[in-house]
Amino acid sequence: MTNNNLSPVRSSERYVILDALRGFAILGIALANFPEFSLYTFLPADDAAQLPASGGDRGLRYLLYLLVDGKFYTLFSLLFGIGFSIILSNVTRKGGNALRVFYRRMVLLALIGGLHLIFLWSGDILLLYALLGMLLPLFRHLSDRRLLAAALALLFIPVCIDTVCELTHTNPSARVVELQQIYCARFGITDANFAYWLHDATGYNEVFQFLIQGALVRMQEFIDGNRYFKVLGLFLIGYYIGRQRLYARLEENKPWLKRLFAGGLMVGLPLSLLYAWSSMNAHPWGLSIHSLLYFVSVYPMAFAYASGFGLLYLARPRLKAFTWLAAPGRMALSNYIGQSLAGMFIFYGIGLGLGSTISLVTTELIVLVVFVVQQAFSRMWLNTFRFGPLEWIWRMLTYGHWIACRKPRSGVEP
Repeated sequence: MTNNNLSPVRSSERYVILDALRGFAILGIALANFPEFSLYTFLPADDAAQLPASGGDRGLRYLLYLLVDGKFYTLFSLLFGIGFSIILSNVTRKGGNALRVFYRRMVLLALIGGLHLIFLWSGDILLLYALLGMLLPLFRHLSDRRLLAAALALLFIPVCIDTVCELTHTNPSARVVELQQIYCARFGITDANFAYWLHDATGYNEVFQFLIQGALVRMQEFIDGNRYFKVLGLFLIGYYIGRQRLYARLEENKPWLKRLFAGGLMVGLPLSLLYAWSSMNAHPWGLSIHSLLYFVSVYPMAFAYASGFGLLYLARPRLKAFTWLAAPGRMALSNYIGQSLAGMFIFYGIGLGLGSTISLVTTELIVLVVFVVQQAFSRMWLNTFRFGPLEWIWRMLTYGHWIACRKPRSGVEP
């Protein structure tokens, strides 16, 4: 039976700091993802070096490994865990079955992610988030200490797995790679045309053929990168932050934020220099050392980003950057899918066909343009509506009843 009293969090109940941080994460995720959209990632080194304006590409790649790689999906994962705690609190406070609402929300997100993965972009993260999100309720009764211990263990497990694989010469994704190679051979996708397939595509059927093998590549990336453990561990830390409502008690936790910011930078930045060098040079110290470098660099830097964001908000809460980022952050799902649509239109042969023809520098400049457009659209949309278009549909199906999307003229939300 549907409880019509259940509804999403009202605009007046939202925290700008969370929406702005989510908007910041969406920008960072686009910076990380668009080199694959533009097909630059797949280009042979000699071909990439011939592209116009490619002179700064090597330096930019290093900066992306240093400042972007892994950091922004870490932020997004933390925010997902915080969101879980907010849903539990909101639904329980209104007398509903919080777990039923949450699981319905995750099933819908899995459906959205699956469709996105198969039909738009094989780099989807939503399906993984939904599947791992379904495990979160299993941890809700743990004490704070055990919750954080479980999170730390999950984050460190990839280092152990990579060490064992390196010592035993084991490739856990070998079967997936074999399936991907069989699929590519069937449709004529080869090493020679891999980086140009989507650029040369004249119809969606060719794009779809490539996306299917891309889904297998994505599975390989999740296995080789031990992404399951990493994401779930970050979910648990986010859940701890949400359960303690640290985002609502920034002033009270200011000394702790300062220590986290300083410690994160002092540890994360110099080690990120090594991590970026290792990434640029194909892990010369071996897989296990590279995995350890990821653990000791990416997470401290991401936590420094989050805590620094909170400190800046405390110092200048009226800074326009927060409201500027909060708009796309409130429409994170719509903007995430929107980035895939933009990438397909800009880079694939069925659109403008810029893929495989532009440098990394140009690619990231396009990211900034796309994000500015998304920010402007988000702000205009939210002037009239309470939710983004996909957020509205997701919420209605989650709560099982009609939810008005247009803002009431009175300005008072139902």
